[in-house]
Amino acid sequence: MSTPLAQLTDVSVIINGIDILKDINLTIQPGEQWAVVGKSGSGKTTLAHALTGKVFHSGTVAFHLPNHLHANRLLLIEQQHHFKNRSNTSDFYYQQRYNSADAEDTITVQEALQPLIDKSPASTWIEQLHLTHVLDEPLIQLSNGENKRLQLAKALFLDPAVLIMDNPFTGLDVEGRQTLHRIIDTIVASGISIILITPPQELPACITHVAVLENGRLVKAGKKEEAQLFASVLNPALPAETIKKLKAAGDNNHFTAAVKMVNVCIKYGEKTILHNINWEVKKGECWSVSGPNGAGKSTLLSLVTADNPQAYANELYLFDQRRGSGESIWDIKRRIGFVSPELHLYFDRGTSCFDVIASGLFDTIGLFRIISTEQQEQVQAWIQLLQLENVQRRPLFQLSLGQQRMVLLARALVKNPPLLILDEPCQGLDDEQISYFKTLINQLCETFNTTLLYVSHYSKDLPACITKAAYLENGKMIIK
Repeated sequence: MSTPLAQLTDVSVIINGIDILKDINLTIQPGEQWAVVGKSGSGKTTLAHALTGKVFHSGTVAFHLPNHLHANRLLLIEQQHHFKNRSNTSDFYYQQRYNSADAEDTITVQEALQPLIDKSPASTWIEQLHLTHVLDEPLIQLSNGENKRLQLAKALFLDPAVLIMDNPFTGLDVEGRQTLHRIIDTIVASGISIILITPPQELPACITHVAVLENGRLVKAGKKEEAQLFASVLNPALPAETIKKLKAAGDNNHFTAAVKMVNVCIKYGEKTILHNINWEVKKGECWSVSGPNGAGKSTLLSLVTADNPQAYANELYLFDQRRGSGESIWDIKRRIGFVSPELHLYFDRGTSCFDVIASGLFDTIGLFRIISTEQQEQVQAWIQLLQLENVQRRPLFQLSLGQQRMVLLARALVKNPPLLILDEPCQGLDDEQISYFKTLINQLCETFNTTLLYVSHYSKDLPACITKAAYLENGKMIIK
């Protein structure tokens, strides 16, 4: 019998007294390419960290890799990118990517890759990963998809024997996901072994075996064609009376149009991000906003959330009032609930989930004041609605990405704002959570006449209440 590529024996992980992984036993043979699937919070990312020694575990993890084949034996690409500024710190603020002067405090893609390029002749990865056109861009201004491809390029330049990828498809548009499928197949063909953490809907052709985690236990492991991956999805009936009780105290949100843009243009240097955008979002309308990675969606939303200083140089109206006519950023933010793919990165690592949700009452990144009894009840109601009772006192960063996403959704919803801006809200959620969340959004928009801007690369993630669509490509908007 051949020597296994990897052998996991009774691997368990306990964090702060909570069992995250329990007695994982798994054998990976040479030539096998594995995917790890499971619901949000089932322990998938913790398993990746255990494989690479990033988290303390009991039991044994043994890789048997010939030293001469690759420069590095084992590499993990995290699902969330991390980088530092030119002062070698990670002290960023949320609006920094939209502020051209401050954005230059981060190195460019070329500078990030150059030390690796100098050591490796495999520069074709830059072209294969479609990074050539962003080589001069600051890291902080990359789209989510561009950052994914950059992290993959950095790992490939290091020539790993085994590459573990944690949810690499998250945040990619349709073309980006198709491209990454082909790239992963190419990586495997080059002799690199793959362990992929991914939803069951995103299994590249090269994957041969699947492991299914459930509540920290390995419940299934075997050949891909034998795995039963698609369980039935619940479509819960939400407590309508509870939702009605959460109606915002200030029912005086009188406006005709939540957003109105007239010939809006956004440039950074010579690069045009948005070109002559004319768009009106009337009260109670529910819009999808779509387009390929790098099309300008995040920049468009940053104008609405008052995070982009170039709003003052354009004709932009929010809640019927032109930007720059005396309103403060906080006057705008108090009427908006917002979720973005990277918002959780700006919270202090020790912030509890309860405090993250409560911070949505004040539009701050963290809770810096004592909240009233009424506000506590308001927070608890949303914790109950989003099924977060068991994690509310835990630090946000101890949760899985899907659980973090549900906490941030609760933060966006807690004050029942007249305008909801949800940028890839279903990233990291399992099918059951997505179904539940879509039902909740439908009921909120119907009950409170909430205005909705919803960004997603997956049409299946769109709630039924959406009736209008804006498509961005190359900085231009097409109304569908």
